[in-house]
Amino acid sequence: MSRIMKQEQAKKRKLLWSLMGDLPDFDMPLRCEVIRREKIAGGTLETLQFSYPDEPPFLAYFALPAGYDETQKIPAILYNHSHGGMYYLGKDELLQGAPYQCGPWLPDLLKEGYAVLAADHRAFGSRSDRTEGDIFKEMLWRGQVMWGMMVYDSCRMLDHLCSRKEVDSTRIGTLGMSMGSTMAWYTAALDERIKVCADICCLTDFEELIKSNHLKGHGLYYFVPSLLKYFDTASINALIAPRARISVNGQFDGLTPEAGLDKVDAVLKKVYADWGCPEKYLMKKYPVPHQELPEMRQAVLDFLRKYL
Repeated sequence: MSRIMKQEQAKKRKLLWSLMGDLPDFDMPLRCEVIRREKIAGGTLETLQFSYPDEPPFLAYFALPAGYDETQKIPAILYNHSHGGMYYLGKDELLQGAPYQCGPWLPDLLKEGYAVLAADHRAFGSRSDRTEGDIFKEMLWRGQVMWGMMVYDSCRMLDHLCSRKEVDSTRIGTLGMSMGSTMAWYTAALDERIKVCADICCLTDFEELIKSNHLKGHGLYYFVPSLLKYFDTASINALIAPRARISVNGQFDGLTPEAGLDKVDAVLKKVYADWGCPEKYLMKKYPVPHQELPEMRQAVLDFLRKYL
């Protein structure tokens, strides 16, 4: 039974990738250069510069916890930054936090003993020289999809994590809030190297978002042509099973209508039960809008500790 389910998932992943526009080859060279290494509270931080052929370089952070033993490989987190209209911030959210977070994530992840990688997505941080609208429109002309290219970048960041001598490539998790939440569950759905997925405040059911008349709450980057002909939010997330999965959300978050959360939750509970591992899926709701609470963060950290 599980073999048939895996085959069906593989077909759906192929279909989902096909909706992501014209993507570069996944073996396209990705150059990485360490441009700074420094001690920080709780560990060490490298600033990396990545570059594809014929594209401007972009920056990322890679952090290791204090006391890292070079003879060992440790679990890692691919951190996905949010949007919030803060195009200047990007990967620096990992170090600084965002207004709707309960603080930066890096200190907590280092304390737990994880290696952490966070990169600037297109239109953010070191890539903010062009607007989201300009990038989206040009890509549309060229047969590309902005979200597809962003997910492609995330999978290439996984390539980098898996290539590092410090990282146990069998224990990689991903997490993020808002846009970073959506990136976490898309990347986990499409790339089986992710072993644990944690999303915070953006498990948006597409049809309920339409019903609530709040499409304006999400940026242009979010929209994939023809997606709703073949997928809904639950069916994308079902591709993560049977790997461990936690979702924490605000009940009053306009970006994630509660009726949609309940719909996705019901489907995923059945999916994980069908896989024989209902304990590996967890959704929690809190009486807040688009805001991370300390209790949300603790739930995510506890889940990561259990499964990663």
